[in-house]
Amino acid sequence: MTARWVRWALLAWAVIAGWYLWQRWGLINALTLSDTDDNMRLMQVRGLLAGQDWYDLRQYRLSPPNGLDIHWSRLVDLPIAGLILLFQPFTGTAMAERLAAGIAPLFPLAVTMLAMGAAVRRLIAPAAWTLAIIILMGCTATMAQFVPLRIDHHGWQLAFLALAVMGIADPQRTRGGLTVGLASAGSLTIGLELLPFCAMAGAIVALRWVWDRDEMPRMRAYGLSLAGGSSAGFVLFASNANYAMRCDALTPVWLSVMVAAGALLFLLSLANPANRLLRLGLAVIAGSIVAGGFAGLFPNCLQRPEGVSDELAETWLNNVREARPIYKHSFGMAFPMAVLPVIGIIGAGFAAWRAKTADQLVAWVAIGLFTAFAGAMLLWQVRAGPAAQLLAVPGAVWLAWTVMPWFLGHKWMAVRVLGSVAAFLMVSGLFAGFVVKYLPVNGPPSKVRVAVSKANSRCMSAAAMRTLDRALPPLDPVHPCRPWPAPDRDDAAQGHRRPLSPQRARDPRRPPRLQGRTAGVSRHRAAL
Repeated sequence: MTARWVRWALLAWAVIAGWYLWQRWGLINALTLSDTDDNMRLMQVRGLLAGQDWYDLRQYRLSPPNGLDIHWSRLVDLPIAGLILLFQPFTGTAMAERLAAGIAPLFPLAVTMLAMGAAVRRLIAPAAWTLAIIILMGCTATMAQFVPLRIDHHGWQLAFLALAVMGIADPQRTRGGLTVGLASAGSLTIGLELLPFCAMAGAIVALRWVWDRDEMPRMRAYGLSLAGGSSAGFVLFASNANYAMRCDALTPVWLSVMVAAGALLFLLSLANPANRLLRLGLAVIAGSIVAGGFAGLFPNCLQRPEGVSDELAETWLNNVREARPIYKHSFGMAFPMAVLPVIGIIGAGFAAWRAKTADQLVAWVAIGLFTAFAGAMLLWQVRAGPAAQLLAVPGAVWLAWTVMPWFLGHKWMAVRVLGSVAAFLMVSGLFAGFVVKYLPVNGPPSKVRVAVSKANSRCMSAAAMRTLDRALPPLDPVHPCRPWPAPDRDDAAQGHRRPLSPQRARDPRRPPRLQGRTAGVSRHRAAL
C-alpha cells in the first residue's frame, strides 16, 4: 500500500469526491452557489466563454453599465471553463455549468491530499499518509473551501500552500526549493490572500540556509523559481487593469518585490559564506533591502491594500466577519477552528524534540514555525483559519502516529478500543465539535444577530432574485459581457425606461425585457 500510495490516495479522493457530489446534488442541480464570490467567479467564466478578452476582467454587472475592474486571475477560471466545454456538447450549457461548479472545487482537494500525504511520508513514515487524509477530512474550515459549488479561488490557494509544505519537508534540497518557489508564485498569481504565508515560507527557506550552508541549493532554487514563476504568472494571467501600480493583486508593485527577493537570494547562494553569523548578517541585509525598497517606492501600500478610505473601512471592511480576529467571534465558532492549530504546534514541537537526525530536526522546526505563524495570524483575521488548520496536519499526524500504537497495543480491550478512539479524537481536534455541540458554552444569539441572519437568508430567495432581475439591464447579445446602454438619467430618476427607437424595437438581436427569473438569464446572473 505504501509503494503505490499515490494510487490509493487518488482512490480515496475519488470516494470522497463521489460522496460530496451525491450529498450535495440537490444544491448542484439548482446551482446554489454559496456566496457572492462564487457567483462572480461564474460570471467571469461566462464572460470568458462568451468572448471577453483574456486580459479583460471588467465585470459589467458591477456598477452597470460601465462596470468595474476586479483583481482576480484567469488561472482559477481554466478548470471551470474546461469542464463546461467538456460537458456542453452532451448536456447543454446550463447543466454543463452545474456539473463544472460541482466538480471543479474537488481538483484542488486532490492536490492538497497528495501534497500533505507526501509531506508526512517524508517527515514521519511511509504509511502516515492515511492519517493525514483522515485528519484533513476533520479540518472543517479547510474542507469548506473544497466542497462542490465553492468555485472561488481559496481552494487553489490552499492547494498551493500544501505544496509549499511538501517542499519544506522535501529532503532533496533543489526539488524542495523549486516546489516552495513555484507554489508561492502560483498562490500570488491567484491573489494576495496568502501573501503572509508565502513570505513566511521564504523566510523559513532563508533561515535554513543561515543555519546550514548545505541548504544553499534549496535557497537558490527557491529564489529563481519565485522570481521566474511570479514573472510568468504576471505575463500570462495579469489583467490589463493589474498593470497599474495597485497594492491588492500581483501588479508591478508586488512583482518587483518577488523578483528582487528572488534575485537577492540567488546572490546570497552564490556567496554562501562558511561563517553562520556572516550568513545571518547577509540575510538581514537582503531582507532590509527588500523591505526598505518597498516602503520607499510604494508607501501607499503600507496601509490597507484595498486602498479604501478610513470611513469605508470602519463601516464595511472592518465589520466583515472573516476580517475580524478570532477572539471577537463566538466560542462555538472560534474554539473548533483554533484547537487543531494548537495541537499541530504541540505535535511539531515534540517531533522536533524527538528527531533522530539533524535534517529531521530542521524540517520539524520549520513546520513548527509555519504552524505557529498561522496560529498567530488568527489573532489578526479569522480568515487565516483554513490555512492554519491545514498547516497543523503534520504535527497532528505525528501525535496520532506516536500515541495511537500505545493504546492499540494495550492488554486491556477497553483501553484498546475506547482509549484509541478517545486519543484520536483528542489529537485530531475532532473533540472540539462535541464540546460545542453538547456543552452549554454559547448563550442565545442576540436580537441583532438574529435579524442579520434572517436578512442574509433572504438575499438568495426567489423574491430577492426577481427584484434584482427587474432592476438590472439586459445583456447585449452582440457583446455578451456588456449590458445594453442605460436609460437617460432623467428617465432613470423617474423609474422609467427610455422608449425604444423604431430601429432598436425592430432589432432582432435585442433580447426581450427581463421578466422575473425566466427572461433567458440565470438567476445567478441576476444576483450580481
